[in-house]
Amino acid sequence: MKQNKKRQRIRLAILIVSLLLFPITMNYLSPYVILYGASQGIINGSFIIFALLFISSLAFGRMWCSWICPAGALGEVCRLANDKPIKYKWLDSLKWVIWFVWLGTIAFFAASAGGYKIVDFFLLTESGISVDAPMKYIIYLIVVGIFMGLALLLGRRAGCHSICWMAPFMILGRKVRNIFAWPAFRLKADQDLCINCKKCSMNCPMSLDVNRMVTEGQMENPECILCAQCADVCPKDVIHLVFQSGK
Repeated sequence: MKQNKKRQRIRLAILIVSLLLFPITMNYLSPYVILYGASQGIINGSFIIFALLFISSLAFGRMWCSWICPAGALGEVCRLANDKPIKYKWLDSLKWVIWFVWLGTIAFFAASAGGYKIVDFFLLTESGISVDAPMKYIIYLIVVGIFMGLALLLGRRAGCHSICWMAPFMILGRKVRNIFAWPAFRLKADQDLCINCKKCSMNCPMSLDVNRMVTEGQMENPECILCAQCADVCPKDVIHLVFQSGK
């Protein structure tokens, strides 16, 4: 159990570092900058990052969300004030509505510009730092405020459920991986050892009914971010984060 606690401390430490670096990285994760780039026919940093998130999800699922994402870090911090599980399942669908509208707008802008012509990773971030001017500080604070506000108002990682424009890329990548059953990080459970203490469900940062997933023998869920917190709180060592093939 000591080793498992260490894993969670390492995960949270990486998230905090990511959050501290967010003033530098914000534009590379921006839904706006990719829109602007499309309107100019430019493949920019966020375009490349989102493509890499899709590719990485073939092996890592949504581990980005639990280990690196600065918005995810905000969600974890806000759990100190509001640790209520998310009960509004319709929130999971909201991000897809946002994503399809956003993706359609990107396609429209790119087509209007005559297609993508050049690559400029540092578009609108010529200094390499996203927040390098007073107006950008305002944008930064608005983004942080939105994700914190949702988490404080609705509960655990509400922004991840409702408005995240990055999650659909990884969910789709995970679905592709599951079709082919390639080796990848996944949760595995020995349901015969489960004592139904439900600590896994109570501690899941994405408000999943992990206990039910274990008893039904189905550990795949599109909202699972593979943080392994369920595995690390299990008193009977039922759940494991493994790298192997299968669904």
